[in-house]
Amino acid sequence: MKYLARTATGDPLLGDGEGYVPLGAVEPDLGSVREALPRAAAGTLGDVADASAVPIPAADISFGVPLESFGKLWGIGLNYAEHAGDLDEQRPDEPASFMKPSSVLTGPSGPIRLPPESQSERVTAEAELAVVMGRTCRNVEETAFEDVVAGFLPVIDMTAEDVLQRNPRFLTRAKSYDTFLVPGAALAVPEEPLDLNTLSVQTEVNGEIEAENEIRNMLFPPSEIVSFHSDVMTLEPGDLFSTGTPGAAHIEPGDEVRAVVESIGTVEAPVTQ
Repeated sequence: MKYLARTATGDPLLGDGEGYVPLGAVEPDLGSVREALPRAAAGTLGDVADASAVPIPAADISFGVPLESFGKLWGIGLNYAEHAGDLDEQRPDEPASFMKPSSVLTGPSGPIRLPPESQSERVTAEAELAVVMGRTCRNVEETAFEDVVAGFLPVIDMTAEDVLQRNPRFLTRAKSYDTFLVPGAALAVPEEPLDLNTLSVQTEVNGEIEAENEIRNMLFPPSEIVSFHSDVMTLEPGDLFSTGTPGAAHIEPGDEVRAVVESIGTVEAPVTQ
């Protein structure tokens, strides 16, 4: 697995699990992680071992958001049958998708800031696998998924649950408060086809697992999500799909939230008011 990331000051990095080097030390013609996405999708990123710089351990780096700018931010609701059942929701026949504004993004270590209680008194956090597009594409077949996707991220998604419960048409507002999407620090780029079905996703709060499921149990797998939405609109490098959560957990100020996506990575953030 290779990893694309950025420092807190915006310098692009390439990692290999052992350490990170400046992206320019491997790919001198690439000035940003966004520019690297098409190469990631094509499997032609360079190797850290060939870099003209000594790798720095991840523990010694202050990371920022992995892309200087994402594109469209899609979310998929009710994508695990068990989660839909927990919410007494009917299993959807098509991906239950929604979009979020870019202002929801916060750094890979948060914090998650809750809305004023006058607007929402119950916010939930949800761990999810996110898919990041690497190529401009339209009408993509599911079998071409790996050709257009740059890589994967763990993300924490939030919902103002009481706002949504008042009216399902309030979904966009319930999902769009500042800091309501926390992406992982590094984009995981598989060096060979990755069997996502074998991986699990966990929502954790204060070290306790609140929900867990395997990607194989999604109603609509990532390849179908990308194909379905590519029939609706042109997808572009940096577009992100949060593919749904195995379950949500109520969060309060002082909590620590963690999303764990097996073999992809983890991201955690504190909760503040």
